[in-house]
Amino acid sequence: MKKKMVSLMLCVCMAVAVAGCGGKKFNNPKKGDELIMATNAYFEPYEYYEGDAVVGIDAEIAQAIADKMGMTLKIEDMEFDSIIAAVNSGKAHIGVAGMTVTEDRLENVDFSDSYTTATQVIMVQEGSEIAGADDLEGKKVGVQLGTTGDIFAADIKDVQLEQYNKGMDAVQALANGMIDAVIIDNEPAKQFVAKAEGLTILEEEFVTEEYAIAVAKGNEELLDDINKALDAIIADGTVKGIVDKYITAE
Repeated sequence: MKKKMVSLMLCVCMAVAVAGCGGKKFNNPKKGDELIMATNAYFEPYEYYEGDAVVGIDAEIAQAIADKMGMTLKIEDMEFDSIIAAVNSGKAHIGVAGMTVTEDRLENVDFSDSYTTATQVIMVQEGSEIAGADDLEGKKVGVQLGTTGDIFAADIKDVQLEQYNKGMDAVQALANGMIDAVIIDNEPAKQFVAKAEGLTILEEEFVTEEYAIAVAKGNEELLDDINKALDAIIADGTVKGIVDKYITAE
């Protein structure tokens, strides 16, 4: 009888151990550790370079979150299309890159609460025959690979989609007459127009979206910690102050 009881207990313990191994384990940072942020630092004013440092709205919000969590922020710059993979592989803890919550992305990562709203717009050359989204049918449209502009542009009838690793490369192609339009977020678009002659932003908004912070799929502990810190810096006005520093109300 004792042997049967011991065997039964061993079986139960093994079952528990196997079940425990089934769930994905996350190497989450603790107080005093580095919080690693993946971004694509060519998206002014959200993230861009000043000298060797990555600065901008997202960089400052991530820094404020790291401060709340008692951690040191480390920023890793990479192609936008690599950010989700970096977060899920553990190369980065969070993805903060003007990233919109979409159904496709939710299949691969979880998102924090939203920290700001953004708008996708259409950039064209001055004097272009394109006056709105309906005029993009059959046109050559540039986008940054993996962005929501890329996703939404793919639905345009007969579009000739040109994908670029950086938004600035798409804008440069537009300025050189290689493409007819660019779909990109409004704030970076304003920065590009200010620096490039002959380009303009159409008044019609293409789509409105919410920005949030990406964490690995199923990492509820880190997501909860991020949301707590984010809620705190939204409530105390830190996020508004950061956004207002970079974006002037029109």
